[in-house]
Amino acid sequence: MTDSNQNTNPPKPVLKFEDKSYDMNTLPDNVKEVLKALQVADTQVKMHQDTLNVLGIGRKALGMQLKQQLNDVTPIEEDNKEDSN
Repeated sequence: MTDSNQNTNPPKPVLKFEDKSYDMNTLPDNVKEVLKALQVADTQVKMHQDTLNVLGIGRKALGMQLKQQLNDVTPIEEDNKEDSN
């Protein structure tokens, strides 16, 4: 008994770029290398965006911690500099 799905070919990988479609299997090697570099760049951008998000959350938490801890500290009196000219 044979499975009818075995006879069907998987769909060809297609690159869609600027409203045009390209067969990935027929692209020159230099184009494939640029695509790989673009994928790496996209991955790096995502990683750094995630890092910035984590740093922002940490910075906000540190600001809240500083505010809470400064509640127990008496601030200094600032001098009025009316005659600074």
